[in-house]
Amino acid sequence: MSASSSSTPARVIEYSTLVNVVDHDAVDAILESAGAALDGCTVIGLSSDTPDRARRTAKLVDHHGGRYLDGAIMTPTDTIGTRDASILFAGPRPLFDTHRPVLDALATTTWVGDDPGRAAAFDMALLDLFWTSVAGFEHALMVARANGIAPAELMPHARGIVDILSPVFTEIADRVADDRHGDSSAPVSSVAASVRHLIAASRDAGVDTGALEAFRGYVDAAVGAGHGADEISRIAAAMLTA
Repeated sequence: MSASSSSTPARVIEYSTLVNVVDHDAVDAILESAGAALDGCTVIGLSSDTPDRARRTAKLVDHHGGRYLDGAIMTPTDTIGTRDASILFAGPRPLFDTHRPVLDALATTTWVGDDPGRAAAFDMALLDLFWTSVAGFEHALMVARANGIAPAELMPHARGIVDILSPVFTEIADRVADDRHGDSSAPVSSVAASVRHLIAASRDAGVDTGALEAFRGYVDAAVGAGHGADEISRIAAAMLTA
């Protein structure tokens, strides 16, 4: 049963278990207004936000006697309702299993763990990868254009870079997981020199160097800690703030 636009949050909760609004501020406002109506209900959130916000929402629902499952939509909205869509879910496994027949009508679904913040953590990590990659590509386009290279000219070579990233990512992930950074083929010290050249070229082209300067800071920190001869996977630890 659907709820009208004039329905109160409490009445909506009576009929709905899926919540998909802009972020967890909006989710929590709806759930707080519903209050006691959450008792005995299952709430499935599909709003994008941080892992900690998902955990706070789970505690809020639990406080009011409900059960919470958090979801992260990993594909464009126009894929929803097809097998091309992907949604990750986190929270109690029995809750996921109970509602999976309905959830599978929305997308290919994957349960990623009991921690209600875990789906959001996947979401944030992958969005981090996506947007920093997009930003890097757009930065490269501007550096190229300033030197008389049209986007169409750059694209075949950019695709070549994309093709080599998959094995590079796999090796870095394995090394970070094992904390194994020796036996390097791409030492941190070589990255330091390359980044200096990139920053200089960007400045000459009139392109902002903020992101590259930040990356150089991580590289310099790794070199300063005596890891210049280690594999580039060592740089990841320099990004930690605590």
